[in-house]
Amino acid sequence: MSEEHLTTEDFNYNLPEELIAQTPLEKRDQSRMLVLDSKTGEYCDDYFYNVIDELNPGDALVMNDSRVMPARIYGVKPETGGHVEMLLLNNIKGDQWETLVKPAKRAKVGTKISFGDGALIATVTEELEHGGRIIEFEYDGIFMEILDKLGEMPLPPYIKEKLEDKEMYQTVYSREIGSAAAPTAGLHFTKELLQKIEDKGVKLVYLTLHVGLGTFRPVSEDKIENHKMHSEFYRLSQESADILNEVRKNGGKIVATGTTSIRTLETIGSKFNGEIKADSGWTDIFIKPGYEWKVVQAFITNFHLPKSTLVMLVAAFTGRENILNAYKHAVEEKYRFFSFGDAMFIK
Repeated sequence: MSEEHLTTEDFNYNLPEELIAQTPLEKRDQSRMLVLDSKTGEYCDDYFYNVIDELNPGDALVMNDSRVMPARIYGVKPETGGHVEMLLLNNIKGDQWETLVKPAKRAKVGTKISFGDGALIATVTEELEHGGRIIEFEYDGIFMEILDKLGEMPLPPYIKEKLEDKEMYQTVYSREIGSAAAPTAGLHFTKELLQKIEDKGVKLVYLTLHVGLGTFRPVSEDKIENHKMHSEFYRLSQESADILNEVRKNGGKIVATGTTSIRTLETIGSKFNGEIKADSGWTDIFIKPGYEWKVVQAFITNFHLPKSTLVMLVAAFTGRENILNAYKHAVEEKYRFFSFGDAMFIK
């Protein structure tokens, strides 16, 4: 099938609901790992703690250090007592945020919403599509401290279990607060495993991409090229760019952890004709079959939702048939799927 005429349905697969992981594993690196060779389509079953065997001295392992905000907050409209649920997505500037509000019809421009008995007051300043709202907050004190007290982790809608420990939805290297969802491929790492990888001579490199609305938005278009990606903020420091260029020069491979790291590196590669430079900004890159890869040579990723842009991204690297065959095997072998699920190493 020609890659120009792929439809969303071409990225569908059958997933029994019981394979959607509801809770994280107690020992992060004990997840299973399906290793896929994108050139041959061959795959084998392994465990994540053996990811070190896929990395060689002189390689770079790139990770997204974004930290998830407790971004789901519950409030009331003081004048009516109506309940409102809000999900914070992007900090636009100052105290202005892009948010998702439910029920959206209760949040017209000018509406005030109170959270935590007035600890936070939100005023709706603009209405966007799909229940999106621009909000201006008023408060006394430090915003992130107030949010930490009032907010819940914004777990995806397919996770029905309550999370006992908030830190289980953070990577062990998360630093830069700002995501509305976790960069979940990194959840498999422990500090001990990262130390072993570094001791082997692999360079650990960090970048930041704050995961936003795109994570929650399904593809509603039949033709995938008509789907519009949401923008997310990214940053690659000079130090990280220098390490990646050194690795490249010495023939090491660049291995990305997760689709967020991939999107950051490929955004920069696309912007600078294949070169890696320190950069920051907003990206709405849509990587789908037919895409020419600029930077990433292998990556770690979880198993993604049927018909999602993330399955399309992975298929752009492996070929559509190879990834769907691997997913079919994972379903047959009862791998755990999605955010708290098992991993793939794709090379």
